[in-house]
Amino acid sequence: MNGLAVHEPPASPASWRIALPHSAAAVPVARALVRTALTEPAHGADSDTAELLTAELVANAVEHTAGDGPIELVVELLPTGCRVEVHDPDPAPPGDLTRPSGREPDPWQEHGRGLLLIRALSSSCGHRPTDNGKAVWFRLATVPPQWRPHTP
Repeated sequence: MNGLAVHEPPASPASWRIALPHSAAAVPVARALVRTALTEPAHGADSDTAELLTAELVANAVEHTAGDGPIELVVELLPTGCRVEVHDPDPAPPGDLTRPSGREPDPWQEHGRGLLLIRALSSSCGHRPTDNGKAVWFRLATVPPQWRPHTP
């Protein structure tokens, strides 16, 4: 070889899209899909964080949207990390997703920390209108190889 590094083009992104029931049963199904999508060792996004944030988005969609129509989970693997979206039929934006509310969550309440977790742990997050409601999303950056757990 002549000493020049050979760079392969980045793999095209892979994505999954699945309709989930509008019930609490959607949360473990969504977590399992994200866990499975991120098992590729070369991918490098933090699967545990992705599962946690996905569970928060799906639980919010189930709890805060009316009706019993399905919600949709979209998982996209990118060369720079992953993007997860949850589509629901309610066009109203989620409160306090992209900026803090200015008040601390009540430590005695079981609810009120999901959007805070998404803001704190994702590399970016947001929402956008869709033809049938909205999509709420987060991105996680790839974890550098030296920070990944070593597997035997």
